[in-house]
Amino acid sequence: MVRKVRRVLTALTGAAVALVCSLALAGPAAAQAAPKPKLAPGGVDITGDRLDQPLRLRADTRPADVNLIVDQVKWLGATGQLRGPAAKDLGPKYTVVVLVAGTPKNTFDLFPLAKGGPRVYRPAKQPDLSRPRAGWFFGRLNMSETLRSVGVPLEPRFDTLSGGIGGGERVLPEDALDPVQDLDTALGELQRLLLLNVGVVVVITAGLAGIALLVRRRTR
Repeated sequence: MVRKVRRVLTALTGAAVALVCSLALAGPAAAQAAPKPKLAPGGVDITGDRLDQPLRLRADTRPADVNLIVDQVKWLGATGQLRGPAAKDLGPKYTVVVLVAGTPKNTFDLFPLAKGGPRVYRPAKQPDLSRPRAGWFFGRLNMSETLRSVGVPLEPRFDTLSGGIGGGERVLPEDALDPVQDLDTALGELQRLLLLNVGVVVVITAGLAGIALLVRRRTR
């Protein structure tokens, strides 16, 4: 009986130690495999309805405006809807080209007055030669006011202002969600939880081993 208990405890201890070692090594490996941080956008170009020439915003002169426009598109997921609203329901279109280090990187079509709410279309053909899946996305509700605030000729939309007509301030975009950062945080929390659970298992195993040794000594 004592020998069976010892074999079971030995197997549990070995499994716990192996699991702890694998989790400890997974942290540095994941850090090494983490993608390099993306370069901050250097500017955006906007073309579209009632714009006689492109509206060029640069981070060195108008950083806040660049961030406002990038915030409208940087949260888009990997896939969107295959079909968007009918052409007659889209309203005016504004094409946004995001530049990094002075070179066009991404392009998006924004429809701030689309029926049913603002829409964003991401074409598969991108300036940086990447090939994301083309798709339609629901845009932020403040898209029209954001575009107007940077110089796009759009009529004021009072439904996107706080405080009502005549006394409110323009609502700035809410903090964009970062799925990658959220996933990294969740994985880190899961790893810490697993390590904690393994630590508890090791402590219990050590306690059982001590009890087994006491039982063995008394049965001799």
